[in-house]
Amino acid sequence: MKLEGRVAIVTGGGSGIGAEICRAFASEGAVVAVTDIRLDAADEIAARITESGGHASAFLLDVRDSQKTEALADAVEKELGPIAVWVNNAGVSHVAPFLECSEQLWELTIKTNLKGAFNGCKAAIRRMLPRRNGGILNMSSQSGKVGNSHYAAYCASKFGIIGLTQSLAMEYARDGIRVNALCPGVVFTPLWDEMMEDYAAKRGLRPEEVKPYLESKIPMGRLCDPLDVAHAAVFLASDDASYITGQAINICGGAVMQ
Repeated sequence: MKLEGRVAIVTGGGSGIGAEICRAFASEGAVVAVTDIRLDAADEIAARITESGGHASAFLLDVRDSQKTEALADAVEKELGPIAVWVNNAGVSHVAPFLECSEQLWELTIKTNLKGAFNGCKAAIRRMLPRRNGGILNMSSQSGKVGNSHYAAYCASKFGIIGLTQSLAMEYARDGIRVNALCPGVVFTPLWDEMMEDYAAKRGLRPEEVKPYLESKIPMGRLCDPLDVAHAAVFLASDDASYITGQAINICGGAVMQ
């Protein structure tokens, strides 16, 4: 198993991509801390992992709060052991024309996506540094590589995550800490349930036409599956990727090639 016995924290692990990463990590032998702003969601994923023979515990976490993030790291290390892998996955996404993007929406997006990753990286590095070993994965997006209309706040946060990833990878490479970013394409997670009508309106489509429209834009002809992202996360968290740091890996079926 690629992650046998390693303690891994996954933020936003109660649904979507985060939940799939939790399951994939557990299937590779990791001891997973499933964290989410909704404890019931984290509990459900942790319970399913345990029922299938894996090792997981649920924790409540609001990634926007640095003190709560530090307390979460302490609690995980006390209950599960030294943190070896930290995945900053928690995030929000909203479709809004720029002039309709309120300060509240901007701040919510930046605080959750970018500050949340900042808080997680700080908590992880503080604990990994004395051991001179560890891996951090930050969830960016293809929208962190190429801008898109009606996504100003989201794109700004995801571009920022790649910059944060590269800076930390360079700063801590000689300390045995690897930092990489994942850049998925379109994944139909619960976030899309909230965005579907707004996105359809943006493109002049009916909601049922959104998925075929998006698929038509992808060279491989299908949307990204959460499992596609989880497989990449397992690889980057494992020793197979021991010489990879500072990278932002596209998982988008060829939609973005930079």
